Amino acid sequence: MKTKSTFTVIFFTRKSRSHSSQLSIYVRITVNGKRSEMSVKRSIPQNQWDTTRNRGRGNSETIRILNTYLDQVYNKLLESHKELMEEDKIISSDAIKSRYLGEDDDSKTLKELIAYHNGNMIHVLKAGTMKNYYTTEKYLQKFLLKKRRLKDIYLKQLNFRFIIDFEQYLRTYKNSKKELMLANNGVMKHLERFKKMINLAIKLEWMHKNPFSQFQLKYNKYDRQYLNERELELLENTEFKSERLQKIKDCFVFSCYTGLSYIDVKELTEMNVVKGIDNNNWIYTKREKTDEQVKVPILPKAWEILEKYRAASDMDFTTNVLPMSSNQKTNSYLKEIATACGIHKVITFHVARHTFATTVMLSNGVPIETVSKLLGHTKLSTTQIYARVVESKISEDINNLLERFKEKESSCTATLTICTI
Repeated sequence: MKTKSTFTVIFFTRKSRSHSSQLSIYVRITVNGKRSEMSVKRSIPQNQWDTTRNRGRGNSETIRILNTYLDQVYNKLLESHKELMEEDKIISSDAIKSRYLGEDDDSKTLKELIAYHNGNMIHVLKAGTMKNYYTTEKYLQKFLLKKRRLKDIYLKQLNFRFIIDFEQYLRTYKNSKKELMLANNGVMKHLERFKKMINLAIKLEWMHKNPFSQFQLKYNKYDRQYLNERELELLENTEFKSERLQKIKDCFVFSCYTGLSYIDVKELTEMNVVKGIDNNNWIYTKREKTDEQVKVPILPKAWEILEKYRAASDMDFTTNVLPMSSNQKTNSYLKEIATACGIHKVITFHVARHTFATTVMLSNGVPIETVSKLLGHTKLSTTQIYARVVESKISEDINNLLERFKEKESSCTATLTICTI
């Protein structure tokens, strides 16, 4: 036998604890006989409450304002019940109360989402990645305060317009010196991180519509900087009187011949230097960024640098082998080094990784699949970002092709001669 769900809302009073002549007003939500109650934060003199109508008695201005407020509470509770039904949610007195108070999942705010995301991801993502999420959070907070005059916003209020406005805010954001802070790809990175947080909210069922569904992230493609063979040789053959520059140059060249990133070179210890399957020296390590296992044979020029600094250290297995400075200082010193060597390129430490992939490996005929393994990439498509075929390699391959054509032509001519005889 089918039974219909019952839903009622009534107001009632209790004696005030602080004022004996006053009554505190409450509302009771009942669904299928189960109750949930809450105070409406209003009170009324005992002789002015109508127990039949469950409203204030009389026509005074105070009573009219009170009854209007109670009607609003009643209508909002009905609306909360309707919303839960339309969303096919479980209908209960507690669920209706939570929706009314804004305490259910559908009333989550942007700050709550960011706090939940960062609180969970801090144990999953690397510190550098989390730092970027904190920066995106700061931009969102500044945008809300300046453009919306808000400290927070409900997730259900986020729409396509919000995304567009936030994008424009990032594009036009200036520092205290009135300088633009972000280029296109920097803006897209912040939006990409924001999008990932929104996707989390949808998976958690805190949101039903994705404001990014019609928005497309558009990155500008740039040629990644790398040193060609001449520039790398020039750098290798330059000795610096300054100890700080010489150390950073050595570490950079070491990365050019191993493909290790800044943090992986910085964290390199004796424990990572082992004898490989071919009885040669290898580096066995895990990429700090991805935890991907990396095995790199140590080329002679990289081995020279390693031996140089191993000789100066105490050979402790837990001590970092190479003398790396902070990332900021390293990149600053590399600019000095490039200028001193006459290299007219903006060099950062990551350029060494590109140089390894392009100049050291691919230009010398190493297959891209091997390069991908050496770089510790999980997908070949990632390696293709680093890999470019330089002009000298194209020229070499075309010359080889022309030689094959000549050989074929000679073979065909000889065959034709035999046939005519």
